Amino acid sequence: MTGVNVIEARGLKKDRVSSFLLKRSPILDDLSLTVREGETYGLLGPNGAGKTTTVKILVGLIKPDSGDALVLGQKAGEPEALKQIGFLPENPYFYSHLTGYEFLEFIGQLFALKKKELKERMAELLELVGMTADANQPMRKYSKGMLQRLGIAQSLINNPKVIFWDEPMSGLDPIGRRDVRKILERLKSEGKTIFFNSHLLPDVSDVCDRVGVLVKGKLVAEDSIKDIERGGGYKDLEEYFLTKVGG
Repeated sequence: MTGVNVIEARGLKKDRVSSFLLKRSPILDDLSLTVREGETYGLLGPNGAGKTTTVKILVGLIKPDSGDALVLGQKAGEPEALKQIGFLPENPYFYSHLTGYEFLEFIGQLFALKKKELKERMAELLELVGMTADANQPMRKYSKGMLQRLGIAQSLINNPKVIFWDEPMSGLDPIGRRDVRKILERLKSEGKTIFFNSHLLPDVSDVCDRVGVLVKGKLVAEDSIKDIERGGGYKDLEEYFLTKVGG
């Protein structure tokens, strides 16, 4: 891990505008955070806290009402930044008529990977996520957990420097969650910078270097896992989280 900031959010504000009387309510309220190169950062918070909105801004899917979001020193959503990130949304959409292999091939072509490189990368990723045996099945036959595994694979097809995952453990059984933790550990060992949201606090505790707690669009706490569990006076990350959100 180096001192270089790879992800930066500076005073992000985003409002929700109600269709009734055009009433505005804050989703993000002056959110600022940084993630260093090679760091794994977990953004925690109750439902509706603004976690998914934060990720969408950082990958350039939506724009903040005010504030700045930078990835790899560039404005979020800039083409040069997008080439170097991997993204798994909370509710990914898949072309159900395609096989898993065909879907990964399609994603790889979007990144203009050469045929030989793409074939090798697909084989590597299918093995990594445990989907080699099912790669030629149409995705309409996949379970939620199988789709999630494929979603993880597609987020890594371009060998990204920065990875954004929104609820990566969603739909996975305990074996699947264990496998994702192993994947995260491998990515960490390769020096990837990882930013993800999750409600599964034991998994966050196992793989993250630092966490931030978001409540009603505000970052109310931010600490390293080591400080929380060894010197922070908390039994575990769950106790820390509940204390910070007032649970």
